[in-house]
Amino acid sequence: MRVVIQRVTSAAVKLNNEKISQIGAGFLVLVAVKVGDGEKEVKKIAEKIAHLRILEDAEGKMNLSLLDKKQSVLLVSQFTLYGDCERGNRPSFIQSARPEQALPLFNLLKTELDKYINDVQIGAFGEYMQINLINDGPTTIVLDV
Repeated sequence: MRVVIQRVTSAAVKLNNEKISQIGAGFLVLVAVKVGDGEKEVKKIAEKIAHLRILEDAEGKMNLSLLDKKQSVLLVSQFTLYGDCERGNRPSFIQSARPEQALPLFNLLKTELDKYINDVQIGAFGEYMQINLINDGPTTIVLDV
């Protein structure tokens, strides 16, 4: 499983030009499920996201987590994170899990994050979306499990 975490002051998802979810301050998390991923990977990444200390404390140091600041998460599925361009110029996505495997794990990630975070929003799985965000920092972290 691979996630790209962007610290944001706000983020929103539009589907067909209609806003379907939004958050204020927190993390926009782009999520890709890899072939072979399972419950173990989901639980590990959920715990890591919730406890990741990349929010600033009173001294301006990255020392606080979402739990400390009671901020939100916006989860967006993005299978293209496993795009492999090593051979040629057209990405291969064979490492990305098929939707029938990825969707239940994406939903499980939401459920696991709900255990830690009060406000977890999601995009539309498998749909063409527009994402609006204001990256805070900018701070972007890539995690692989």
